[in-house]
Amino acid sequence: MAEDWVRVASAADVAKGQVIGVRVGDRDVALCRTRDGALHAIDNICTHEYARLSDGWLEDDELECPLHAGKFDVRTGEALCPPVETNVDRFEVKTEGRDIFVRIP
Repeated sequence: MAEDWVRVASAADVAKGQVIGVRVGDRDVALCRTRDGALHAIDNICTHEYARLSDGWLEDDELECPLHAGKFDVRTGEALCPPVETNVDRFEVKTEGRDIFVRIP
């Protein structure tokens, strides 16, 4: 399967400290911009119970699920605290000009 970069948003769509949900093919992705301006992309569906992580809260490098307060590291996808025990997938992100791209293998 080819790995293609997909434009998902404009740089203005994601302010520092915010997260938005985007679609990349059939994947639901949480696109996060941390306070330092770095962009990260992880699966948008919590691994504990079905909830969209983009409806949660981003603080520093941690994204908190809105359902049961489990947290994920947006840099790695690592599950950080109960009730989440399973990591989410992490995806490559790049910017070109004002466009943000994500690559899903």
